[in-house]
Parts: sequence; structure tokens; C-alpha cells
Amino acid sequence: MSVYFPPKAYKDLSFLNSSAARNIRILCEFDEPRERLAREGVKDTVVFFGSARIRSAEELADLERTATDAGDTARLDQIHRLQRLTPYYDAARELSRRLTEWNLTRPNRDYLVATGGGPGIMAAANQGASEVEGGRSLGLGISLPFEQGINSFVPPELGFEFHYFFTRKFWFVYMAKALVIFPGGFGTLDEMFETLTLVQTHKIEKHIPVVLFGRDYWDRVINMDVMAEYGTIAPQDPQMVFRTDSVDEAFDYLVRELLSAEAAGHGPA
Repeated sequence: MSVYFPPKAYKDLSFLNSSAARNIRILCEFDEPRERLAREGVKDTVVFFGSARIRSAEELADLERTATDAGDTARLDQIHRLQRLTPYYDAARELSRRLTEWNLTRPNRDYLVATGGGPGIMAAANQGASEVEGGRSLGLGISLPFEQGINSFVPPELGFEFHYFFTRKFWFVYMAKALVIFPGGFGTLDEMFETLTLVQTHKIEKHIPVVLFGRDYWDRVINMDVMAEYGTIAPQDPQMVFRTDSVDEAFDYLVRELLSAEAAGHGPA
């Protein structure tokens, strides 16, 4: 009599990629990052959010030359609109570098910069951290048809690729001790307002300082004072964010708030 060995369920890719195994895939996106982060000694982060479309001056110059050579006027118009956002790339890079330098002076080296791992503001923040000797940062990526994986400034051991937005958001917020939010679109707004909602409703009990970087942009896009005027948020809710255009102000505010939280017993996990 002949025998055969059916594939084990946990090795059956057709099953693991089926709708029946969705709960298993979700659990993997909780447990694998948890195990790897623990192995790497990562507990606390300063999260940078912002547009993937923002580019450095060098990148935009290259794109402009390519579009000019191709006679692509629509692309040139888009590039010219993005040029006004270039200073935010430089600011994110510098703020991340300074926070990473500060963190490495601390005995426990608690706070790592974390981003969504993509281009734009995310790459700028990861780049800034990588420019510090011994500096590391996280990239919590998401599988999208138009994204090209984790940027090269994230070390492989701290690069993650998520399928589900909600598991990715969990890891952003769970480890976050502060947020820095640069100009961005729907994704940035989604990440910001979900976090503010969790803070407002006390689902997050820890203190999370939130910096809105880029007053001209944010003052025009979001007017929380009007929301408070209409009574859709509490009068004190606009004070949940700190608005600035200055790397110095953002750095001083974040360090002061992080140290204050530590003194109050709400510091690194």
C-alpha cells in the first residue's frame, strides 16, 4: 500500500492566502513585528507623518530635467507645484537627525524615529536618522500598487511591510511617545485624526505631544478654532497640537515634553 503526505496547513500557501485564513494573516501582522521589535530592543518611537510626494531639491531637479526632455507639460506643472514643499523635506531630515543625536546621548537610547517607510517626508526622516553615527529608524510600510517598498535609509531589521492598514496603525500608535506631522494628503490626515481621536476619547491614556509642522499649510487646511466655535470639539481641543515652522522650536518642544512625561512617570515603556 502506498502512502502520501498532504501539506501541513501552515505550509499551504493557497490556504494561507485565502479568505478563510484572514484572521491568521492579521495575527501575523501583530505577532511578527512584536517579536522582531523586542529582539531589536525597540519600545518607544517618535513618529513622522507626511506626504510621500514631497521631494528633495535634488530629486525634483532630476524629475524636472526628465519631464522637460520628454516635453511633459502636465508633469512639469506638478513638479513646479511641489517645489514649494521642498523645504519641508529638509526640515524633516534635520529634525529627525537632531532627535536621533539627542536620543543617542541618553543611557537607554529610548526613542527611535518611525515612519511609513516610503518616499517623501518618510524618506527624509529616515535619512536624517541614518546620518547620525549609530542612528537607526523604523519603516512601517504598507503594500500599495503604486508604492515601491521600503526606502533604503531603513535598516533591513527594522523594515516592515503590512497588508492591513489597521495593524500598521496599531504599531504606529502603540509605540509612539510623540508625533510630528508634516504637510500631507488623505493618508496623513487619516493618521493624524485617528490618533487625535484616540487621545481625545482617552483610549490612549499616555501623553503624546503632537507637532503640526508647516503653519501656512496646516492653518489653511485645518481650522480647529472653527470646529471649537461650532462646538464639534471642546474649546481646549485645538491645544492638543503644537504648530510651528521652526526645527528649533519643534525639537525643543518635543524634548521638553518627552522629559516632562518621563518625570511624571509616563516615559519610555
